[in-house]
Amino acid sequence: MVALIEEGRSRRSVANEYHVSEKCVRNIYKRYLETGQYAHRPRTGRPRSTSAREDRNNTRIALRTPFAMASTISREVRSVLNAPISSRTVQRRLQAYGLRSCKPATGPVLSRQHKVARLNFERTYAMWTVTEWSRILFTDESRFSLQDPDGRVRVWRRRGERYNQQNFVQRSNFFGGSKMVWGGIQYDAKTELHICQRPSVNADIYITDILQDHVMPFAPFVGAEFILQQDNARPHVAASTKAFLGEVGIRTMNWPACSPDLNPIEHVWDMLGRRLRNRNLQPNSLLELSNALIEEWGTIAQDDIRSLIQSMPERCSAVIAARGGNTKY
Repeated sequence: MVALIEEGRSRRSVANEYHVSEKCVRNIYKRYLETGQYAHRPRTGRPRSTSAREDRNNTRIALRTPFAMASTISREVRSVLNAPISSRTVQRRLQAYGLRSCKPATGPVLSRQHKVARLNFERTYAMWTVTEWSRILFTDESRFSLQDPDGRVRVWRRRGERYNQQNFVQRSNFFGGSKMVWGGIQYDAKTELHICQRPSVNADIYITDILQDHVMPFAPFVGAEFILQQDNARPHVAASTKAFLGEVGIRTMNWPACSPDLNPIEHVWDMLGRRLRNRNLQPNSLLELSNALIEEWGTIAQDDIRSLIQSMPERCSAVIAARGGNTKY
């Protein structure tokens, strides 16, 4: 800008060329005439409470203890530097280094034995392709409530109006009641959604109502290479259940415990829950809830299920990369 002005250009033309105001160009040229420099003049104000080296140290503390609050980091820094530094300053410094305070990812508690079992499972099936995974019937139970406490409800209000009556979310005990369901997904089809009539499932109910009524009729659809996937819930691993599966000749996978991220049907339950919440008419009774679940289960596209099953090789690779730990799935 200074060079263009000294060449005889007008300040307005220079401002238009750099998309700034004419006053900005005038101030820049005035500063150059007074100081002979292009840099900003020293500004007044409170000096920085931390240096660049101390800011890097704060970043290392945050990365070393990612669940530490900004107030905790500020106290630790004050004890070392013997200088006042607020938690808000710590937040600004961390944001400048690309760190943000975010909601953490959640996952089951995995012990060393769990991680070893998950690694052994993934190494066993790491070479499987989608063709092998398409022979598996992935099954699971889930529970849906009349009032789904998903934590996504928000309210627009003014300051001090938190306890106004119109700002309350009224919830009944046990969220108005719930229904447990069972379902299974396979590459080319899905089973009927079974609504459990009792609040819990034992081995006898699992054998008569689920294995006999749903799994056995579905097995011929896949063929002789059919394999049943089920988790390690007590009804699934009971001695009577194992004996029945052996009698009817249904093979099962040796599924590792605490591994919902490996079962693609968990994402189908999430789809079903979202579809239920997005219904124009929400169910008001357990009978209406059961009918709505069956209806929405039938609308889940098979292409979406195929996409989930096609992700099984990536899930195996993710578990191996995490050394048996939790994954993004």
